[in-house]
Amino acid sequence: MKSATLSGKSDPVVRTISVQDVKDALRLGIADFRRAPRHGLILGAICAAVGNAILALLYVAGMPYLAYPLGAGFALVCPFLAAGLYEVSRRLETGASLNAADIWSTVKGRSEIRWMGFATVFILIMWMYQVRFLMALFLGYSGMMATLTEFLHVVLTTSQGLIFLLVGNIVGAILSTILFSISVISFPLVLDRDVDFVTAMITSVKSVAMNPGPMAFFAAIIVLSLLLSALSGFLGLLMVLPVLGHTTWHLYRRVIAPA
Repeated sequence: MKSATLSGKSDPVVRTISVQDVKDALRLGIADFRRAPRHGLILGAICAAVGNAILALLYVAGMPYLAYPLGAGFALVCPFLAAGLYEVSRRLETGASLNAADIWSTVKGRSEIRWMGFATVFILIMWMYQVRFLMALFLGYSGMMATLTEFLHVVLTTSQGLIFLLVGNIVGAILSTILFSISVISFPLVLDRDVDFVTAMITSVKSVAMNPGPMAFFAAIIVLSLLLSALSGFLGLLMVLPVLGHTTWHLYRRVIAPA
């Protein structure tokens, strides 16, 4: 594999990978989930419950039209939610204890993860605000007050609705690409090594820039998996979230050279 370093002698070394590396990481991620399913199932169950609770609140509040953008935005926070799973995979590699309290203590003790989490939540908030802005711009105030059936009719059968759908998905794709680029490697990196979150984000972006094809392939796996999970009422997260979390760890191991 070819490698390159960021400025500074202690900066992580980024390597080029192939699509096969992504497939191998996925295989190892599934293996980790099978070896230690309890942690992943608990996290997946919590996320599924929270997702359904939010959807229920949107329905009660008369805003069911926000279900789709919220479901799409869920993918933005997955790297942060899966932080504990990276630690599980790391401990499986070394044979360390899988005690939940120890794992939580390790994750909680890394302040850089909290900073990364803040960036993730900030982008999610931006995502939801741009949805509301585009709705007001293209559909007007009445569009936001419509029932779900009326809203879908406007979006799918009018020119303004179709433009809203197109622009909204383009903006969402841009935000998702930005967050994927800064987080796909940075979360496991700050958990595994003593680096600041800025260096971790730069390293993650460089990893994506050096491996556009494999990273696009991994991003497609994430999007498709989360889409299927959303269609199942988030129940698919019971398996999808832990597998993606463990896979991300093993992908990190392939992209970043050992210290």
